[in-house]
Amino acid sequence: MTDVRGDGAGEPAQHTMTPFDDIYDQADPRAFFRELGAFGYRTPHHAQAVFRRLAGLRLRKTGDAVLDLCCSYGINAALLNHDLTLDELNAHYTSPRVVAMTTRELVEHDTAFFRARRRRDAVPVIGLDIAPRAIAYARAVGLLDDGFAENLETTPPSAALLDTARSIRLITITGGASFLSRATFQPLLDNAATPPWVAAFVLRTGSYAPIAEHLARHGLTTEMYTGRTFVQRRFTGAPEQRYAVDAVRALGQDPDGRESAGHFHTALHLARPAAAAGAPPLGDLVTG
Repeated sequence: MTDVRGDGAGEPAQHTMTPFDDIYDQADPRAFFRELGAFGYRTPHHAQAVFRRLAGLRLRKTGDAVLDLCCSYGINAALLNHDLTLDELNAHYTSPRVVAMTTRELVEHDTAFFRARRRRDAVPVIGLDIAPRAIAYARAVGLLDDGFAENLETTPPSAALLDTARSIRLITITGGASFLSRATFQPLLDNAATPPWVAAFVLRTGSYAPIAEHLARHGLTTEMYTGRTFVQRRFTGAPEQRYAVDAVRALGQDPDGRESAGHFHTALHLARPAAAAGAPPLGDLVTG
């Protein structure tokens, strides 16, 4: 949500991110790619190779699964399990042919589109998001093996979600971490058959410490990758940039060359049991 108020200089001051609320729960992802693509949205691109390497490490048995938190239209699942890039998805959903389709036509088209690009090493992906239509699309076209439109921040999880949580070996997040708390993680971790690793690309405008502290209570040690940060998207304007620069500085971080240069940036956090920390080193998971 956006909070705008006078800053005493005759210009409104923005105190959070531009919301884009209208694109997250439509019947299909075209508006998502059109609106965020215009600002160079990149986080799933950065996550693609990291999540593939982590899935290869964590999913060893039949039935093991990835849980993508705040999964939206299944974009991470599309990139994890298919021979596709984020740029190719952007081109696909903004092409004149796809723009002209009805949602029903697009679901049929995308089912074949993703099936033709499915990787041999594809893994089961469960989606969790508060957006029921986005979840429905991702399930309809085969991106999610299961999906739950539930808000664990406000409502206890369904019995079906808790049962499915037993299979989770890896939790992935590329957006929405600032909306999550122990309320979301507690039931998932309590019901997993073995502690899942948690890989999150987190905006530098907010602190991940409360989540990391909760994960630690479940025996998971969180490490932040310090080799680089990762571009999320361009700012919508000067007020949003001022908000981001101020927020990063308030957390004791340096925005120079990152937020000050015109983009939101994320940092990668990986939580895993202490016995597995450093094996492999986080840097190897990022660089390959």
